Amino acid sequence: MGDWYTIGILVGLGASLGVAATGALRRALAGVAVAVAVAVAIGLVFGQWDEAVGGAAGAVCGAIGSTPLVRGTLRRGGTPGGTALLLAVAALVGAALAFVPVLGYLEAVAVPALGARLRSRAPERHAGLRSLARD
Repeated sequence: MGDWYTIGILVGLGASLGVAATGALRRALAGVAVAVAVAVAIGLVFGQWDEAVGGAAGAVCGAIGSTPLVRGTLRRGGTPGGTALLLAVAALVGAALAFVPVLGYLEAVAVPALGARLRSRAPERHAGLRSLARD
């Protein structure tokens, strides 16, 4: 196939690792660090430096893109274990899709785009009981 295909696989795997790491660790910075380290290691074991860089870029995109989802889920009462489990399943699906040509690159673009959409739809403040108060 070519070098672009193997880089695309690592970009998609990195994005999936970023999603799973953020779900498990519940912090963006820790998720980025763990996902980048694992993606670079996989890239160097199965490829060369260009695959490792692609995996690192995908890991950063996946971790940063999934952070609004994790924060919003936990803020609204979701359990940490349930959130981690659901994001691990989503990461497995993303990892499988990374082996389809070009989809690995699209994952690295789609995850931050969906995260930005979630961030823009979140309300700034919750009215709480103030909305029930009578003047």
